[in-house]
Amino acid sequence: MAKQQKDKSIEETLWESANKLRGSVEPSEYKHVVLSLIFLKYANDRFEERRAELIADGKEAFVEQAVFYNAKNVFYLEPTSRWSYLIENAKQTDIAIKIDNALATVEKDNPTLKGALPSNYYSGLGLDRTKLAALLDEINKIDTLKDPQHDLIGRVYEYFLGKFAIAEGKGKGEYYTPKTIVNLIAEMIEPYRGKIYDPCCGSGGMFVQSMKFIEHHHGNKRDISVYGQEYTNTTYKLAKMNLAIRGIASNLGELAADTFHNDQHKDLKADFIMANPPFNQKDWRADNELKDDPRWAGYDVPPTSNANYAWILNIASKLSANGVAGFLLANGALSGEGQELLIRERLLKNHLVEAIVILPRNMFYSTDISVTLWILNNNKKARTVEQNGQLVKYRNREDEVLFLDLRQWGEPFEKKYIQFSDAQISDIAQNYHNWQREGWKQTYRNVSEYCYSATLDEIAAKNYSLVPSKYIEFVNRDESVDFDQKMRGLQSELAELLKQEAESKAELLDVFKSLGYEIKL
Repeated sequence: MAKQQKDKSIEETLWESANKLRGSVEPSEYKHVVLSLIFLKYANDRFEERRAELIADGKEAFVEQAVFYNAKNVFYLEPTSRWSYLIENAKQTDIAIKIDNALATVEKDNPTLKGALPSNYYSGLGLDRTKLAALLDEINKIDTLKDPQHDLIGRVYEYFLGKFAIAEGKGKGEYYTPKTIVNLIAEMIEPYRGKIYDPCCGSGGMFVQSMKFIEHHHGNKRDISVYGQEYTNTTYKLAKMNLAIRGIASNLGELAADTFHNDQHKDLKADFIMANPPFNQKDWRADNELKDDPRWAGYDVPPTSNANYAWILNIASKLSANGVAGFLLANGALSGEGQELLIRERLLKNHLVEAIVILPRNMFYSTDISVTLWILNNNKKARTVEQNGQLVKYRNREDEVLFLDLRQWGEPFEKKYIQFSDAQISDIAQNYHNWQREGWKQTYRNVSEYCYSATLDEIAAKNYSLVPSKYIEFVNRDESVDFDQKMRGLQSELAELLKQEAESKAELLDVFKSLGYEIKL
């Protein structure tokens, strides 16, 4: 317990130091300031550890040869890139330039970091030298090697990413998917071996948690290949840094790019896909663009007004013959009309949709809405597969979809947010797997207000809606309300009230004006 509290204190202290940069740079920038410095500290600690090993093994003559570090997945650091050099010069007027040079040299000497680190970044920010020196001093206190799994830096990354998402507010934290949701997806789709893909990978959190899933289940990380793509350049660099810091080899494309207009993995067939695409992305293509894109072959072209179904079809097109995907979308995608309805109907008839999971509100730092986890499976037929060293029999579930409603699940954290406990994640995933596998009649059952296995005929009878409350039985709360219709009604009432208020205000101003008193608002 004392150790955990001490670690948390380090994280909180770093956060407070980062906050002191306000005024010099925008919050959207200072996350990169802090995380790049933490990266340098981590890289240095690993470098010094490996250097000591070489000396202990009688190989002191090779301590300045990069190959002896890279062979152990350790970054080689030249003298001016080492943390001790930066600390010695922390109070010099050119410390920002020295940090830029250190980052550039580390990237040059380590090919796996190509495109990952900021270039000529610190010297262009105009940071207060005293505040930057204080931040260096705080980061200097972190001993990344005291944890034998080298995970302290990982926790610092996660803590900072989460805190930055909170600080930046709605619309600024899209790159950060709460760890509790990523863990749930991993436990449900079980990415043990093969190719894993994220078409909008943000900071790489999906990949990190996938590797932790494999470690937790005693798998081999070498059995997984990582592919991803990210649109925003600074987040693309953060993803490469985030993965490199944990020794996760990846192919994130040659540059930051739009997945729709510059797909850098056109021929990829992934065994697992985990993603959190931007919600309700508008104007993602022009009317005359991407109409004949092979990713929607056999389906209607996704509408220009909303990219939700473009993301779905991009994901579906990337699945291998036995591929499975878990991804998040806004709840509106469950019941859209027009082209979305036609695409959804075809997805169901093609037996791709396996499960629909409604998540609780307040799980995200950037929005309080409830969102949906979709599970697509390219092989819902009866089959026997090896997982975690065991043969597992699956039932033929082609004509069924499992609906789960988790809005009443979760536990509070940081006062206003919700997360799943490890036990809850295990229970949810186990229920899903019981439904999938042989002997389900003994282990799975429909539970009111929680889960229901619907046939395609039942779904067709409800106009191919995937709203779980249309199938799950609710006893203790009314789910029959058409919320969209209700909100339109409230919107109309509010508009009328605002109109009346404006008219009353105008009349009152006229009264004062008639009395010779003009009020200026």
